Amino acid sequence: MSLLAKIAEIESEMARTQKNKATAHHLGLLKARLAKLRRELITPKGGSGGGAGEGFDVAKTGDARIGFVGFPSVGKSTLLSNLAGVYSEVAAYEFTTLTTVPGVIRYKGAKIQLLDLPGIIEGAKDGKGRGRQVIAVARTCNLILIVLDVLKPLGHKKLIEHELEGFGIRLNKKPPNIGFKKKDKGGINFTATCSQSELDLETVKSILAEYKIHNADVTLRSDCTADDLIDVVEGNRVYIPCIYVLNKIDQISIEELDIIYKVPHCVPISAHHRWNFDDLLERIWDYLHLVRIYTKPKGQLPDYTAPVVLPDGRTAVEDFCMKIHKNLIKEFKYALVWGTSVKHNPQKVGKDHILEDEDVIQLVKK
Repeated sequence: MSLLAKIAEIESEMARTQKNKATAHHLGLLKARLAKLRRELITPKGGSGGGAGEGFDVAKTGDARIGFVGFPSVGKSTLLSNLAGVYSEVAAYEFTTLTTVPGVIRYKGAKIQLLDLPGIIEGAKDGKGRGRQVIAVARTCNLILIVLDVLKPLGHKKLIEHELEGFGIRLNKKPPNIGFKKKDKGGINFTATCSQSELDLETVKSILAEYKIHNADVTLRSDCTADDLIDVVEGNRVYIPCIYVLNKIDQISIEELDIIYKVPHCVPISAHHRWNFDDLLERIWDYLHLVRIYTKPKGQLPDYTAPVVLPDGRTAVEDFCMKIHKNLIKEFKYALVWGTSVKHNPQKVGKDHILEDEDVIQLVKK
């Protein structure tokens, strides 16, 4: 029996099973089995691998990487070529783009790499079409733009989300607040710091037994679902912010546009007429959470033209030094910082000081 057949069988059994307290245990088991089979699909067993996917893995350049995901012919290539001035082949038939086309834009001093990925079709997570490679590239992005046709958005949105979820990509979510630690002996030690609507000790035991884990500490710090627990146990999930770009708004009325504007994480644009690009870029900037740091040589004015751009969460002075050159930190004595992260300007700081957006820094070496 092939993997796809097994997956289809489990999915149909889950659809048949009623959801209530009595069946929660059984559903948890099925979900864990499904997650294991999905993982086998994504990472095929050893053996001589086929040739590498032609032109798929693009070298990562710039400060952030954005992938355009969507069905064929929703205007991903038009959007890329109008944003970045890169020519990605555009035509009025489906599947024009066959490999990844990279482009780079400069926005607020940051270099942002845009990837036009080939169109995804239904069943991509099961290895149909170029789906597997497309989604594998999407996993490495800092932000995903799901490009939708405004005339048929919601069905497409659900399908693409389903494909990405099946691949271990979680959109606009935070990692679940679950402590999970394997140990050698002592059984399953289960603690919940707040009341749980879905998980109890039995369900947790059955899910972990499916992974052949019989000794572990599990701490639930929020109301978690079985899926959250499976995500933590699998450990290969990536959490990526996502913006839904509704293209072709030149084909709808103003009233419809007002309704679309109320949808969360959504930006309506027209790639062909270049409408609302500034709003899209501003939204992209917000979701990327990049931090710009300006450098100031001694006795000169700060250089505001070429900031050093750091990703959110790694903005200490030490990270700043590593971004420029790894030997800098060995000669580092202290830094002078002007900006919002310090109490008075300039302030003398050590290498653990956390910098904020648009700070100015001057390094003093030993």
